[in-house]
Amino acid sequence: MKLLKSFEDFIFEAASWLIFYPLTLGRIMLHPLKAMEYSDREQSDDNEHRYDDSLSPPLLLMVTILLSNLISTAVHIAPPDATTSMLKTITATQQNLTLFRTLLFSLIPLIAASSVVRRQGKKLSRQTLRAPFYAQCYLAAFCAAFVAAGDVFLRRPELNNAIGATIICGGVLWFLVVQSAWFSAKLNIPRPKAALIAVWATLRALVYMLLVVIPVGYI
Repeated sequence: MKLLKSFEDFIFEAASWLIFYPLTLGRIMLHPLKAMEYSDREQSDDNEHRYDDSLSPPLLLMVTILLSNLISTAVHIAPPDATTSMLKTITATQQNLTLFRTLLFSLIPLIAASSVVRRQGKKLSRQTLRAPFYAQCYLAAFCAAFVAAGDVFLRRPELNNAIGATIICGGVLWFLVVQSAWFSAKLNIPRPKAALIAVWATLRALVYMLLVVIPVGYI
């Protein structure tokens, strides 16, 4: 009976994503800072009721990456050639590829969260990192959706590459604008200074991503 109950809970949870995934993305698109504030408030709720009317930020990021993988497969975009044994393992299954790409994208919210914690003068720990990391995952998920959509245009020769580049640039610009506003509010600093911090944090995250993907032959 416990197994059956667990299966019922899984089916309900997975089916509810059909409602809460687009709903959560819509909230982030229309009111990104409010969505991030919502994430901060949810950290104080008990586990059972946390993110009860939305997808949790890390889950939203993972589902977004999973959907982008499925869309890439549907339009016949092949994963990178497995030039290393590590990359062969990563691309062997959709689960492995989704997990790898999710962990890769999670470096962006991780670096941003650690930046704000340090600048707030707090001790860097799992407890202090959790709230800003979760909030940042909302931004990373929405940005990942832009990047995935633009990548389809860039990697299909019959599609307009300029459109793909525009979509990606638009997503990155949106991300940096919201990121700057978030740093400005969290650190109580002028927006131009917050923009520099946002750009620097994002560049650092990109460097760390390259340090991960280059050794495994992902690019």
